[in-house]
Amino acid sequence: MSLIYINAMKNYLLLLLALFPLAAFQPTPPVKAILLKDVTLIDGNGGAPAEHTDILIKDGKIAATGRNIPAGGATVIDGKGKTVMPAITSSHVHIGMMKGNDNNSDPYTRENILSQLKKYADYGITNILVMGSDQPMLFTSGLRDSSVNGLLPGARLFSAGYGFAAAQGGPPMKYVYHPATVTQAIAQLDSVSLVKPTVIKMWVDDFGGSTPKMDPAIYKALITRAHARHIPVASHLYYLADAKSLVASGLDIIAHSIRDQEIDAALLQQMKAKGIIYIPTLSLDEYAYIYARKPEWINDPFFKASLEPGVYEMITSPAYQDKLKNSPSYQRNLHAFETAMKNVKRIADAGIIVALGTDSGAQPVRTQGFSEHLEMELLVQAGLTPLQAITIATKNAAAALKIDRHYGTIEKGKTADLIILDANPAQDIKNTRKIAAVYKAGEEVSKGPLQP
Repeated sequence: MSLIYINAMKNYLLLLLALFPLAAFQPTPPVKAILLKDVTLIDGNGGAPAEHTDILIKDGKIAATGRNIPAGGATVIDGKGKTVMPAITSSHVHIGMMKGNDNNSDPYTRENILSQLKKYADYGITNILVMGSDQPMLFTSGLRDSSVNGLLPGARLFSAGYGFAAAQGGPPMKYVYHPATVTQAIAQLDSVSLVKPTVIKMWVDDFGGSTPKMDPAIYKALITRAHARHIPVASHLYYLADAKSLVASGLDIIAHSIRDQEIDAALLQQMKAKGIIYIPTLSLDEYAYIYARKPEWINDPFFKASLEPGVYEMITSPAYQDKLKNSPSYQRNLHAFETAMKNVKRIADAGIIVALGTDSGAQPVRTQGFSEHLEMELLVQAGLTPLQAITIATKNAAAALKIDRHYGTIEKGKTADLIILDANPAQDIKNTRKIAAVYKAGEEVSKGPLQP
């Protein structure tokens, strides 16, 4: 072999090393594997819990479920006496809107948002959808994208971007559009579409007669344009009449309960035929009146841990309770809650998809984390089974965000987002509050809100 050839080969190898660094020749890192042994599994699909089941997690995904799965080098965790369910998705929340017991401290900061995302994760909620109250910082800073891709701690934050309300009405938020014409609505929706929202959010009702409703011509134009851009539309509403008009106009998600009267058979049929998703936010309606007295959970540490500083003192004060009792809207709010409870049962019985959402974070009394567990309790009070409530909080809520290919159930190939519980919520829905550990993408991220 000639010296010229040998030198040429050396130069070729040096060139390869320059083009393809040593990392290319390093061994593949070992697969991180965890085996949860002998748990009771609630997989989120609605079936009976599977006892004495193993769950194998590899590289953040569910690799297998079943009995007597060999460890094969995985870290084994004894789950005897524990119940495992999918982590919760909350499909209607708000974030960065409060700090302390008021909404006036300009709380939309990166630090506050990350703190609230961690709080959701402590309560077993690993995905949230913020419904139309976000601000440009979320997108320009990359915070939303980093969160969705699992690069930040806490729940993954999906966003509806900037919402739409009536020209002279709707919530007093900084970045909500108030189109006065169809042309303006279309242009504004095109602008919102640039931030790639999960859904478009609209507020159409009159907030108890305090503001004008959105013009139907506006919301029809918004729905049509959003669908042309392949974005589903969710609407805040209150009245049965508005629900009928919105469903006929192509709405995808009803983001609050119908609360003025009981739903009729004709609308149930249309909602089922069109695949409407219904987010009842029952906890919102209970919060609207319940603090006129002291609810049974007022001193529960699981509830108190979710509160912003100063809120507990506010809601337990006689002055606050008297204010609610004597409010002209007290009876209306009580009726709204009772009607919402009847309607969610009828809607679920009709086979319409019900998804968990709470409107938590919009006001200090709509507490983040606890509200999602209270929502499941209220669904059971409305007549649903605990397993139905869990499916609503997991599989169905993930479907509302269109992320159910990866989240919402515990089955092979899905991301390993799950909650390990000390008791079985199929027997008592309040057992979802007995959190031993929360896993996000196969990593333990919390032992619940009551652990430091």
